[in-house]
Amino acid sequence: MTDVTAGSVPQKPLVHLDRGPVATVVLALIIGTIAIGALVDFRQALLFLIGSLLGITLYHASFGFTGGWRRLVVERRGASMRAQMLMIAVAAVAFIPLLSLGSAFGQPLAGAIAPVGISVLFGAALFGLGMQLGGGCGSGTLFTVGGGSSRMLVTLIFFIAGALLGTAHLPWWLELPALPPVSLGTSLGVPLALAITLAGLGAVAWISAVVERRVHGSLERPKPSRHQGWQRFFVGPWPLIGAGLALAGLNLATLLLAGHPWSVTYGFGLWGAKIAQVVGVPVSDWQFWTWPAQAKALQSSVLEDVTSVMDFGIILGAALAAGLAGKFAPKMQVPFLSLLAAAIGGTLMGYGARLSFGCNIGALFSGIASGSLHGWLWFAAAFTGSLAGIYLRPFFGLDSFKAK
Repeated sequence: MTDVTAGSVPQKPLVHLDRGPVATVVLALIIGTIAIGALVDFRQALLFLIGSLLGITLYHASFGFTGGWRRLVVERRGASMRAQMLMIAVAAVAFIPLLSLGSAFGQPLAGAIAPVGISVLFGAALFGLGMQLGGGCGSGTLFTVGGGSSRMLVTLIFFIAGALLGTAHLPWWLELPALPPVSLGTSLGVPLALAITLAGLGAVAWISAVVERRVHGSLERPKPSRHQGWQRFFVGPWPLIGAGLALAGLNLATLLLAGHPWSVTYGFGLWGAKIAQVVGVPVSDWQFWTWPAQAKALQSSVLEDVTSVMDFGIILGAALAAGLAGKFAPKMQVPFLSLLAAAIGGTLMGYGARLSFGCNIGALFSGIASGSLHGWLWFAAAFTGSLAGIYLRPFFGLDSFKAK
């Protein structure tokens, strides 16, 4: 029995558990893990669970590229950008040496290495523009959908449509001028590749700090949390630096288990192709889907696709985090212009990601960490496109910082 003295105000509990959503998500995770393990293998089930841990981390830290980039441009605050650079740097220290070996623990390893050409330049710029209108990057779209955002569900639907359209056009884009895939680790050797990669990431972090200090006099300090200890673990917010380190570790686990780094958007194109097949669109005749790896993915269950399974895990993990924090509250009423921006942004992101061989995760995070030159081109082009997207946001009635 609670003792409440006269005149005192009863204290509300700091954690409000959403029991229904939590129970549903936990059941889905259990069933999903068992089903994937039985239908595919134990490794795939582990990747599903790694996806859920990624979703929990992304949600609790609100760790996304879209809002962080916009905040640097508009407010001249760079904490999120510096956390992103640290995350990529930590991953690179592990990735580049491991990829130079070619395998680990009997598992062949392949980095996120892609051609450097016009398709990357144009596609990444489209992606950067789209993510500011859509309200989230590749990973940000998934974890906000998991958290209950109906607007971001619209973004995801059009993301899938744009990715499918990109598979139809990619062969044409690949005929345009491009350099072959360039791996810094292979071309320069591991020590020099690491030195150049870390120097580049450090330079971006340093520039963000210089800009912030010139405008504000000092770097922004993290806001104190009203939750501490285990309560903060379940409710958040998690520190950006800690979340970045966790994401780097989970990406490393993905590389060792799957044989390639974490990616997000390939699954969207595959989902779109399978849906299109159901309604009678002959996507299997499209050139992209006749390539051996793509044809195999199209003919197989989505549970056999690593990216798809991890994407499902991210959504469920974010939903679990939202439920545990008592924040799972879908909002159904969204202004028309905001929905229009979500549709346009999602389409641009899906199309741009396919042309540029990935999104902020597959091309930027995993690409640069793998020592791929295309990751740096993607970063520059996407940031430029993001500037255009930031300029266009007010035309759709979008405020400055509601993005992940």
